[in-house]
Amino acid sequence: MAPQQKTVKDYIRTIVDFPHEGIMFRDVTTLFADPRGFRMAVDQMLHPYAGQRIDKVVGLEARGFILGGAIAHQLGTGFVPIRKKGKLPGKTISEAYTLEYGEAIVELHDDAIEPGETILLVDDLLATGGTAEAGIKLVERLGGKILSCAFVIDLPELGGRQKLEAMGMDVSVLCEFEGL
Repeated sequence: MAPQQKTVKDYIRTIVDFPHEGIMFRDVTTLFADPRGFRMAVDQMLHPYAGQRIDKVVGLEARGFILGGAIAHQLGTGFVPIRKKGKLPGKTISEAYTLEYGEAIVELHDDAIEPGETILLVDDLLATGGTAEAGIKLVERLGGKILSCAFVIDLPELGGRQKLEAMGMDVSVLCEFEGL
């Protein structure tokens, strides 16, 4: 009997009580470190968009940079980072969003997206959707059109997918994990 084929989810480890007690941290570094797992994730994230025009891939800090860079390379298109406040060197636009314990700000270079460009937004994890929502707002302020938001992991109990879909976004995920 042939061994069972691994899925993307099989490459992701769970670290209990990180960054604090009660959290089940879904660690994608084990996925990224495995050449088969990483290629599988990138290929599966690309698959729904085969044949569609994508002008740029936008990655959310920080693990979205790893995925977004690889996806942009495969698509033969540009990559644009959305970073935490104060990390980009040029003129930026910013968007605040709420976190579990406060507020954060992300930024995008004000010349990174041309009006009318088709954008694929990428990150590793969709939890509450706050970071992705802020990224969408930044792209849209520059006139970009979000084709879809692609994630490796969804934590459905936190409602991020519903939040993004309520904004009219197409959302693609490779796997889900129950629990926080």
